[in-house]
Amino acid sequence: MTDIAPGTGRLAHAPADHPIVKQAKIGILLANLGTPDGYDYWSMRRYLSEFLSDKRVVDIADWKWQPLLQLIILTKRPFTSGANYKLIWNHEKNESPLLTITKDQTAAIAREIAAKYGDGVMVDFAMRYGNPSTESKVKAMVAAGCEKILFFPLYPHYAGATSATANDAFFAALMKEKRQPAARTVREYFDHPAYIEALAQSVERAYAKLDHKPDVLVTSYHGMPIRYLMEGDPYHCQCAKTSRLLRERLGWEKGSIDVTFQSVFGREEWLKPYTVNHVAELAKQGKKRIAVMAPAFSADCIETLEEINGEIRESFEHAGGEVFTYIPCLNDDAAHINALVQVIDENLAGWL
Repeated sequence: MTDIAPGTGRLAHAPADHPIVKQAKIGILLANLGTPDGYDYWSMRRYLSEFLSDKRVVDIADWKWQPLLQLIILTKRPFTSGANYKLIWNHEKNESPLLTITKDQTAAIAREIAAKYGDGVMVDFAMRYGNPSTESKVKAMVAAGCEKILFFPLYPHYAGATSATANDAFFAALMKEKRQPAARTVREYFDHPAYIEALAQSVERAYAKLDHKPDVLVTSYHGMPIRYLMEGDPYHCQCAKTSRLLRERLGWEKGSIDVTFQSVFGREEWLKPYTVNHVAELAKQGKKRIAVMAPAFSADCIETLEEINGEIRESFEHAGGEVFTYIPCLNDDAAHINALVQVIDENLAGWL
């Protein structure tokens, strides 16, 4: 820790005109995907432009992609996306559910960390796209005296378009700091026992409220082009393992949990089966009661609240399905917070 003279904010033995130095701290910076500032056209356009211009998300050469994005896609999509966001918007706080939940998660984790380590550890959150930006939060942590920062992308599974791009933004922010803090990034935690336990408890709670057990549990993960898997991205395998570990923890037989993928974009072939098609097939096969959960999302968002509980539900019901149960993301559930704090503790080893 920095040698600061008690009660002065100045380095011991430093001259009187030396700049004030903050008491050294450790920062824990949580990171999620992002959110538009509003569901109006321009807020949505800014957000979508930033998101879809990320080479980790759409790896097409700029000369091909940007004219299509800026002149065609972003003239129409902000309207449709904005309408979908309006359906799920937290109007009371005038923010997206993802932002509300991430704030709640951060507050819960901060309480646990403070109880363990006192006020020498600072906990905050940032978004990869939109606000608050990763750069602004790194800058704030450095200004507050954080000499070490643990950066924690809130993605249980690794993917180039999630974990990697979050880390990219973190490293880019560090490049702008005159005095860089020591830095660590948290690896994916898709098979962490506490995370699997939190998922299992959420399933058990949901099933306990139902009159009849669903015929199948569908685990719906965000999709990605198959090409990414062929190029070495481990996401697909990690998703399959999470569902297997969940099934084993629940004590269910093989075939009781299906692995599917949602949110397909563009003409390229993506990981299959597609959730929206698979649930319709289940209904046609006579499986009239299903439950769907999204283990890859640490917080409910547009892809879960609108896509799963809207489009995917409708696909199942239109095909003859009768009972569709959406199991919410782990959000700020106590077991989830416990899992995240365990992961943080493990990654702080040697720093505290």
